[in-house]
Amino acid sequence: MTVSSSISDSELLAWLDEDLDTERMTEIELALRASEELKSRLIVLIQERDHGTVTVGEVWRRQHLSCPPRHELGSFLLGALDSAVHDYVRFHLEIIGCRTCQANLEDLKQSRSTAPDVLERRQRIFASSAGKLPRDGK
Repeated sequence: MTVSSSISDSELLAWLDEDLDTERMTEIELALRASEELKSRLIVLIQERDHGTVTVGEVWRRQHLSCPPRHELGSFLLGALDSAVHDYVRFHLEIIGCRTCQANLEDLKQSRSTAPDVLERRQRIFASSAGKLPRDGK
């Protein structure tokens, strides 16, 4: 079996959308450079996509319907998910390698690391305005 025949049409479409892990993206890139047959398949897929021909799988992939919502990723970071959901999120991030969710998780990690600065700033603002706000709507 050749490298190009081991690459599915859905993987080629995911490659176009940059929705594969870095290693698989590189493998497909190298295979495309080496195989005219694979380039031809990709051209046909692009034409079908441009003409509105899509599969259910492609709709799921492009709309990220299998991705956990951001609040679940935050709960995953905090270790606050039940075991079944935690296992799914871990599978989605580590095995599927969803780049969108990995980026979202990284953003949440960075937000968490800056949280003390934000809390301190909020406390200073509150302290500076305490007692200056009208009571009982007066």
